[in-house]
Amino acid sequence: MAGEGSGAAAEMEALIRRLRLHQAGPSPYDPEPAGTPAVVGDGELFRPRRAAVLVCLFRGAAGELRVILTKRSSTLSTHSGEVSLPGGKAEEGDADDAATALRESKEEIGLDPALVTIVASLEHFLSKHLLVVVPVIGILSDIQAFVPVLNVAEVDEIFDVPLEMFLKDENRTSEEREKMGQAFTVHYFTYTKGNQKYLVWGLTARILIHAASVVYDRPPDFPEGNAHFNLPKYTKDCSSMLAGLAKH
Repeated sequence: MAGEGSGAAAEMEALIRRLRLHQAGPSPYDPEPAGTPAVVGDGELFRPRRAAVLVCLFRGAAGELRVILTKRSSTLSTHSGEVSLPGGKAEEGDADDAATALRESKEEIGLDPALVTIVASLEHFLSKHLLVVVPVIGILSDIQAFVPVLNVAEVDEIFDVPLEMFLKDENRTSEEREKMGQAFTVHYFTYTKGNQKYLVWGLTARILIHAASVVYDRPPDFPEGNAHFNLPKYTKDCSSMLAGLAKH
């Protein structure tokens, strides 16, 4: 038993070392340089809000990597009742994206930042509300030390799923959509635990597909079908783009 425990710890250390070497590609959503004039030609430049989510991984009882997810409160005005990763919008006092993800995770589910080892920041995603979302991978080495405390105003439930499920075609459906002249795929993953059934889809599914690809160093068993939507250059163009991205 001691050998098995030390072997699992060694595997986790090797994973942490490898993920720390991950270099995310350049973000297509970086704002204009700070020195750029606020008003150019047609109006004020659009500067998107930034958010970060925590892809918090731990070893399950069978040795598999699992990721912590939440079910958003049914009383929230946006994405109510949907499955999401813990996280939220950046605030002025946040030192970086990892600080945002950890602060929000503590506020939402009571996760002590001291329990989490941050190992990588991933490629950026664009939400339908034009938030630039940065996924941050963290390792929770001692799951027993984490005692969830839910912020009931934001979170109805907390649960976990195997990360590798987001690379498999099992329990997955999809549909093709088109927005702003671009075709893309919306993925839906179903996870059943006892009498509970959870649906992971949209932006959360896209993030987890990518995170699983990085962690397991292989592509998914299905075509991702991603599309890249450019941010509007000017604030006045923002409302029309939001209308075009009104659905996942």
